[in-house]
Amino acid sequence: MRTKLVLILLCISTAASAQKLKKAEKEVLTNIQQHVAHLADDKLEGRRAGSKGEELAMQYIAEQFRAAGLAPKGTQEYFQAFDINDGKQIGPETFLSINDHQLKPGTDFFPLSFSPDGRINAMPAIALVEDDMPWFVDLSEIIKANSHNPHFDLADYIRTNAKKAADKQATAIVLYNTSDVEDKLAFDPKDRSEATPIPVIYVSRDVAKRFFSDPTSSFEINLNVSIVARKRTGHNVVGYIDNGAPTTVILGAHFDHLGYGEDGNSMMRTGEKQIHNGADDNASGTAALIELGRILKTSKAKKNNYLFIAFSGEELGLFGSKYFTQNPTIDLAAANYMINMDMVGRLKDSTKALTIGGYGTSPQWASVIQPAKKGFFNINIDSSGAGPSDHTSFYRKDIPVLFYFTGTHSDYHKPSDDFDKINYVGEVMIIQHIRQLIEALDKQGKLSFLKTREQQVSVTPFKVTLGIMPDYSFTGAGVRVDGVTDGRPAAKAGIKAGDVVTQLGDRVISDMETYMKALNGFSKGQKTMVKFKRGNEEKTADIEF
Repeated sequence: MRTKLVLILLCISTAASAQKLKKAEKEVLTNIQQHVAHLADDKLEGRRAGSKGEELAMQYIAEQFRAAGLAPKGTQEYFQAFDINDGKQIGPETFLSINDHQLKPGTDFFPLSFSPDGRINAMPAIALVEDDMPWFVDLSEIIKANSHNPHFDLADYIRTNAKKAADKQATAIVLYNTSDVEDKLAFDPKDRSEATPIPVIYVSRDVAKRFFSDPTSSFEINLNVSIVARKRTGHNVVGYIDNGAPTTVILGAHFDHLGYGEDGNSMMRTGEKQIHNGADDNASGTAALIELGRILKTSKAKKNNYLFIAFSGEELGLFGSKYFTQNPTIDLAAANYMINMDMVGRLKDSTKALTIGGYGTSPQWASVIQPAKKGFFNINIDSSGAGPSDHTSFYRKDIPVLFYFTGTHSDYHKPSDDFDKINYVGEVMIIQHIRQLIEALDKQGKLSFLKTREQQVSVTPFKVTLGIMPDYSFTGAGVRVDGVTDGRPAAKAGIKAGDVVTQLGDRVISDMETYMKALNGFSKGQKTMVKFKRGNEEKTADIEF
């Protein structure tokens, strides 16, 4: 799909605009076209974090860093690997045999995702409910009884009754369904709800028909449940210019995108499997990062060192940048400031509107960013140091930040975000703006840091807000708080960064999905209570939305 011919045609289409550029800028133009075309090629299959496409992209970025003369500054040459928790999976040690007939996990049976690990060897009878024995539950009657109840949640029903069974000394629950009504039960790898006290397994209709048809029968069961973490590995790509300076400027851009939309973050709702190439989001920012590395290598601005980080895992919740700030390969105390470029490829020729976030994170930004002054751009400033991109991770480490962004568009998180829609001349000018800003600040020393308001970021139109920024990398039960907005219910309730919200009203919070469902159940002016954990301590507070 992506060919050299198409790239040549693209170059021709921007030739008129390119004639206005200086020789050095024309070189930047050609380079970023090549970078974006390569990173947004179908061969990279959308650069999903932890995928083969991500590996191809990171190798390309490392090659460009090396060609520009940037030294490797990862943990393994240019690369810094980190784990991405992808939920749960049935462990290889899981097995079930009935009367010495070995059953196949995932086909003949599966443990429910909220089941704990456990091993049981017993000789139960189907019809008897005995202490210290597995109990058998045919779901057919409960499914039929609630077939017209839109509020009935079978998984919640099973969780609740598993706890009751455990209180009555059951050692496990064996579920099956003899009705013709589909129960739609499946192992949910994304489930983060609290584990039930005893193992809960589901057996197929064929197995139930074979062994459970006679309610008077008994047999030997040998069961072992093992549920393990499912992980993939993401990689940051890190290059460095060592000028022997006491401070370091950090430049960053995420290079991962959505792949085929497997993580549920595509804006396409058709269910069709398509590659999301992410030309603007964020091959554009990555291309700018590569070129700034090449430009600053030969710049006369030598009063800072320069660290260049291409982040992965941003689309999953700032995984890569958060990991880097927790495991830095430089001394972050010496970090001067950080500039993040995310979606810088769609500057509108009609408005030339460029948004720069983080303006309030240092008083020195006002000396180099002057929105009211006429120039190539019409600059819109956002003072907040927190937002939906990787600069947030550095702001949380008390480092001044800037966030360059040309705005959303109808191709956002869709397969149509392709390289031929990028305004390459506009991106060249953004790169020049960042270069000039860095050179203007070169002799000013270490910038002062200021705390700013928290920005509320959500794609869901909630009626109310708790006023927190969730930590999307958290893998435990609940929603861990990454930041709190002053004056909102969470702040008034005393919730702080690092706390884990576990309940809103009567709604238990196990993950982001249950948190969003809980919020949608409240309206402005309603009062309720919130439960949260601070370390091992559980706290409760009253809130009003």
